[in-house]
Amino acid sequence: MAEFFVTLPSRGERRGSGDHLLQVARAAELTGFTGAYAPFDPEGEEALVVSAGLLRATRHLRLLAGFHPAVATPVYAAKLSASLQRFSGDRLDWRLEVDLDPAVARAHGDFVAGSDRYARADEFLTVAKGVWHESDLTFEGRFYQVLSGGFGPPLTGRAFPRVHLSGTSPEALALSAQHADVHVFEQGDDLALMEELPGLAFGVRLTAPEPEAIREYIDKGVEVFHLEATPYLEETYRLGEQVLPLLEAAHAG
Repeated sequence: MAEFFVTLPSRGERRGSGDHLLQVARAAELTGFTGAYAPFDPEGEEALVVSAGLLRATRHLRLLAGFHPAVATPVYAAKLSASLQRFSGDRLDWRLEVDLDPAVARAHGDFVAGSDRYARADEFLTVAKGVWHESDLTFEGRFYQVLSGGFGPPLTGRAFPRVHLSGTSPEALALSAQHADVHVFEQGDDLALMEELPGLAFGVRLTAPEPEAIREYIDKGVEVFHLEATPYLEETYRLGEQVLPLLEAAHAG
């Protein structure tokens, strides 16, 4: 069954309004969306903080938090997420942004470049999953080192966040093959690349989506949709009340 995530505003429209973010999230939950996507935005709200607040304010909605590996150590990102999973009933997903614009990366203190970004992301996810599932992890890599790391109670026993990754380069596909639960394409990407990633769920990011376009992607094997349309609150209600029921009816038929 297809999953639909509405993209949350990070800036611009009613910038800084926590009430507006909450309204969009609640509209998504009321109208049947699977989740809400808080994107990484270098000049916008911090997605992990937004996700934490909205997980607390909703009951069933998943929150997909976008962030890049330089935001924290993988151990800290895993610990933060373990607490969020405990408090939300395992409703947090990760959207790891690997290939940032170089100027944006440097402005965030991140000078890792080129293919090293994917090598670092591989280590980031390896360490994060390692401390999550093991109680005595030792890891020696190019970018991260851990000595006898790992979580104990109360951080154990929760589901690791589902990992959404993207990209069409060989490095991006190799990273997804190793670590992703969902590989997300951009509109217009070559979906033949899905054949290189057996066993994964596939997603697509759509702007101003309509039922016909979504149906075409579903027919091609896409299961997860990151939908974005403005104005955010009004479009969330429109998509949830008018578009999603059409898709559900077509699928049932």
